[in-house]
Amino acid sequence: MTAPASPRTPHRTHGGGMEIVGHGFLARNLRPISDRHPDTVVLAAGVSWASGTSDADFAREAELLADTADDCRRTGRRLLFFSTAATGMYAAVDGPGREDSVITTCTPYGEHKYRLEQQLQASGAEHLILRLGHLVGPGAPAHQLIPALVRQVLEGSVRIHRGAARDLIDVRDVVTIIDRLLAQDLRGTIVNVASGEAVPVESIVAHLAGRLGVDVERDVRDVPVAQHVISIDKLRALMPETSALGFGPGYYRGVLDDFLATYSAGA
Repeated sequence: MTAPASPRTPHRTHGGGMEIVGHGFLARNLRPISDRHPDTVVLAAGVSWASGTSDADFAREAELLADTADDCRRTGRRLLFFSTAATGMYAAVDGPGREDSVITTCTPYGEHKYRLEQQLQASGAEHLILRLGHLVGPGAPAHQLIPALVRQVLEGSVRIHRGAARDLIDVRDVVTIIDRLLAQDLRGTIVNVASGEAVPVESIVAHLAGRLGVDVERDVRDVPVAQHVISIDKLRALMPETSALGFGPGYYRGVLDDFLATYSAGA
């Protein structure tokens, strides 16, 4: 069953399989596995901009989560919720950010996502929480880091915060991981879904400029930057097949190359 999309009633894809709430970047990429996991509702709608600070947007997502969790509790289905493994969640952690780390959130977005995790855990609904790294792939929102950096590189000038880093992961690998984790019937747990590598933004810009054959002027700003690495030990233990995905220091280059191929084709 598909309901019309609106700010209060996000697009829902069901059709007898996994129900997907939302119609954005991740929701679209999950549709190929929508015929699987009929006991699961995926909440792929809400605030997706890590620098977002709108209280109204945060309140709408909290309300949507509450409504979806109530529905899952009534129907006995599991709710898959996407949180963040980014700076806002793990930057204050001593060492790699683990699912069992003591969390001191560092941004309004991180605080918002952490509160939603707690809200879901207290809801009584069966659930799985995935803390995501920085997803990259075709159709990514224009405001996200990689599409924005590509535009700046092509314009010949990029602003960089010295020392900033991101954990990049291909959205197709994320879908593969989600499919495998859901098949394990995991409930009541949190799993980081990332590559485990913190890639300096300066290295990302250098790779993009080299591939695009562009000379780039770098405006490097010295601003406070929180460094963190996302631990994927739990993910590797649950899904040893992650070894076939190529995670490691050079993984990000293939992610960027694949994105540029689709970006160029779209352009």
